[in-house]
Amino acid sequence: MSTILSTKFSRRSFLRTSSLASGGMLIGFNFFTACKDTVKMPIDISKLNYNDFNAFIKISDEGMVTIFSPNPEIGQGVKTSMPMIIAEELDVPWENVNVVQGVLDTQNYVRQVAGGSQSIRFGWDALRQTGATARQMLVNAAAAKWGVDASECSAKQGFITNAKGESLGYGDVANEAAILEGERAAKIAALAEGEEAPEETIALKDPKEYTLIGTDVGNVDIDKIITGKPLFGLDYKAEGMVYASVLRPPAFGQVLESFDDTDARAVSGVIDVVKIGEKAIKLMGKEQVDWSVRLALSEKVVVIAENTWAAIKGKKALKAQWSDGTPLESTEAHDKILVDLLDGKDFTNLRKDGDVKTAFKQADKIVEQTYESPFLPHNCMEPMNFYANVTDSKIHLVGPVQTPASAASTVAALLGRDEKDIRLEMTRMGGGFGRRLYGDFVYEAAEISDKIRKPVKMVSTREDDMTTGVYRPAIKYRIAASIKDGELTGYHLKEAAVGSNMYGLIPNFFPAGAIENYQVDVAKYDSNITTGAWRAPYTNFLSFAEQSFIDELAEVLGKDPVQMRLDMLEKVKGSTDDRIQYSAERLQDVLKLAVEKSGYRKPKEGVFQGICAYYCHNTHVAEVADVVMEGNQPVVKRITVAVDCGIVVNPLGAKNQIEGGAIDGMGHSMYGDFAFEKGMPTSNNYDSYRLIRMNETPIVETHFVKNTISPTGLGEPALPPAGAAVAIAIKKATGNRIYKQPFATNMAAKPILG
Repeated sequence: MSTILSTKFSRRSFLRTSSLASGGMLIGFNFFTACKDTVKMPIDISKLNYNDFNAFIKISDEGMVTIFSPNPEIGQGVKTSMPMIIAEELDVPWENVNVVQGVLDTQNYVRQVAGGSQSIRFGWDALRQTGATARQMLVNAAAAKWGVDASECSAKQGFITNAKGESLGYGDVANEAAILEGERAAKIAALAEGEEAPEETIALKDPKEYTLIGTDVGNVDIDKIITGKPLFGLDYKAEGMVYASVLRPPAFGQVLESFDDTDARAVSGVIDVVKIGEKAIKLMGKEQVDWSVRLALSEKVVVIAENTWAAIKGKKALKAQWSDGTPLESTEAHDKILVDLLDGKDFTNLRKDGDVKTAFKQADKIVEQTYESPFLPHNCMEPMNFYANVTDSKIHLVGPVQTPASAASTVAALLGRDEKDIRLEMTRMGGGFGRRLYGDFVYEAAEISDKIRKPVKMVSTREDDMTTGVYRPAIKYRIAASIKDGELTGYHLKEAAVGSNMYGLIPNFFPAGAIENYQVDVAKYDSNITTGAWRAPYTNFLSFAEQSFIDELAEVLGKDPVQMRLDMLEKVKGSTDDRIQYSAERLQDVLKLAVEKSGYRKPKEGVFQGICAYYCHNTHVAEVADVVMEGNQPVVKRITVAVDCGIVVNPLGAKNQIEGGAIDGMGHSMYGDFAFEKGMPTSNNYDSYRLIRMNETPIVETHFVKNTISPTGLGEPALPPAGAAVAIAIKKATGNRIYKQPFATNMAAKPILG
């Protein structure tokens, strides 16, 4: 069976689905095309004779297919999986495909963003349509060449075959396809205003017909990564490039008063010392300015040098005076502020079902607990960096950023330039985790280059990243539940956060809809400390809090924790509440699969298991953590993960994401701690900031629910359940519940509720 896609082409879509008379073919939403069976990798791609038509498609005479991947690659695998989707519908052998990172192109690409685990979800339909449209165009061209109807021809693995058994490679008809499409596109462009474009039917493959999607495909960059080839922002170099190191305020709330650069200029290799920040300050209040320009809202001193080492050394030699613009904040003060917020009445309501107040008044028993989490830095392995070359005619930007379009538009506003002047190229990133959503480092590089009028690479140190960046907000959750006649009747969650609260969809995740009287309220403290998205924003901690609380409720009610969750989800089935974000059936399925695969009902002797089922970023995940006692310490040995993300495009890449997410979630829950004193972080490098060690990582087993539902993302959903599963397992092993992260220092914080 094939899915039939009917597409109407407008003048705007013509810009995205057209061809050039100079040869080659431009197809659809994002990329691709052409191939002959005789082409085998590896080949010297640089020596192939490509038709030069534009940034979307390259077809070599030998039939090599080049696919331009538009979205930023931060390690989530989209540079492999997104082209796989096109190649599947185009029906070409993967070994004949060459993948190239696309540049920022807001005219031809849609949502060039790495964030929210949304790349595959948003790209799925468009990428399939792109591949299928290209395949049909090639079939049409071959049919015209043979003088037969296109319905008599079929395409498979880079060849078009007719009823007589004659075959042509995609490369043999690429130019003909371009000419035919160009003629059709010209007719569409010539339509009178309001006149309907002709409708064309394109057949999409049924998932049962997939030969590439669902198979293990290695990372397209893996050879370059393990051999140290230049892929990352720090690798990028250009002729005449200088290096910059930025001295930022040492504490949040401080501003620059004066500086002495005498010693810095004396450092060998230092070229100049300049001040920046004035332009960013002037931008405040303008609508086009990205939120993260806030990080640039201070004057800073920049050392320009011939190499990175000289720039960093020169920065250390600077003598700067900083004044305190506002009271400098501390974690101790934040703790009191957050408690006061929870005790107060100044809340914003995000969801309210039924009558929680009455349910609590009528309750036989009320259970209430408070859960706490610290700030967390992002700690990307590759520190923030960016290249900029600002001239009178153009602005060239190169580097690792998750939001290239936003960064480019803000740079244009910052420098008073037209966005058309900007060319932004994306490099592979050595981690993002939400930090590179914020383009402050891009703005700095651009402002520096604009000031010195030289190509410059701005490079931050590890200490810069940890002390002058963006952090996961410090949060406290107070959750209370009412119990009447042995049943859960009410649920009230209050959030108090430093900087920013949970976004509006989260209150519609489980257990929303499963409890008649349900309420979520939030309050926040506006801080000088910059907070923002950290891998699986808010749910990274909320999952631990809510799922630990549900496990505790099951204990109080004398119910099996798995069955209690299944029963709660049963109440959601058939709900007409369109606010509910998750599927009760799919969440039940992953919960049952995790129970089955982990041996949850019959654990081995000495193994204590905790279970969590959670939905976030459009994906349903359940995890079971196995903990054993070694001496007096609980040790996590295994995490079993059950996932429903719809169709799994690349199982190998998917497993990598799930394993990484589970370990990251466990590691930061166990060890992640970060505090502030007088506006300054108390940790500035890995010697004082605890991360999970290799010998502490558990075995992670991944199991997928098999279905043909359109795929969702995997970069984040496996992280939130890990902390909850581990905390619940530790409770079983030690008899004590955990209410505060990091677990390693809070494992005996409170006894279990009596």
